[in-house]
Amino acid sequence: MALKLTDKEDIEIKILLEAVRLRHGYDFRQYAAASLARRIRKCLSDSGLSRISDMIPLIIHDKDFFQGFLHNLSVNVTQMFRDPNFFLTLRRQIVPYLDTFPFIKIWSVGVASGEEVYSLAIILKEEGVYKKALIYATDFNDTVLNRAQKGIYSADSIQTSTVNYQKAGGKTSFAEYYHADYDSVILDRSLKKNIVFANHNLATDSVFGEMNLILCRNVLIYFNKDLQDRVLELLRASLRPHGFLCLGTRESVEFSRVAHDFEPVDKTQRIFQHTGS
Repeated sequence: MALKLTDKEDIEIKILLEAVRLRHGYDFRQYAAASLARRIRKCLSDSGLSRISDMIPLIIHDKDFFQGFLHNLSVNVTQMFRDPNFFLTLRRQIVPYLDTFPFIKIWSVGVASGEEVYSLAIILKEEGVYKKALIYATDFNDTVLNRAQKGIYSADSIQTSTVNYQKAGGKTSFAEYYHADYDSVILDRSLKKNIVFANHNLATDSVFGEMNLILCRNVLIYFNKDLQDRVLELLRASLRPHGFLCLGTRESVEFSRVAHDFEPVDKTQRIFQHTGS
């Protein structure tokens, strides 16, 4: 059921987002309204405040409160080899093409807690191309970026991750890539060797250029149509000719302003190739 806002709540959210933009430089004004409202409501509930407008002074003056607010607005839930068929397609169809280049630049967008970028690193390592790859892993939330850089995850997730890894064409035991430490697992340090973690905000920042492959999966669904088009233009400009763009299962370049610049490689897995024109 769609979330219904009162007229007052709608005004409060607009003023709140303007305060975030002016005070901290994060622009959420073009995020999908329903998703944004749900996340703001969650932040309101977590804070124990009664009105959205009560958060505005805290957003302006309380750094810790703002970090919690930012965390609620981030998409932080993921898993290793999420959508294993996507990673299997990447392994079989895209990586062999990338291997024809002497050096490979990859951008993983909206990495959250990092599981996707480490899944990618494992595939590149198993296919023998990781040594000549550089992966830029970005998110707008420094808290989740720090967590991603540590590569420490709950041991409870390992069973699901192992099954996903096997379905994604894994070539060894998934246990080769981590060691257990009480109720956590720590990913092998070698997976981090060619990963650069950096803050980048798709809503406000510029081109991240000359990539052979960009993964921006399950990010666009949180944006309105105007911001989706702006981001797709940025991603297109960040790709080398004939580079690949990977989107989420509910996302596409079709009907966007850049549709004519891409052709589908696998429509089911939402993998597109820049036409080079």
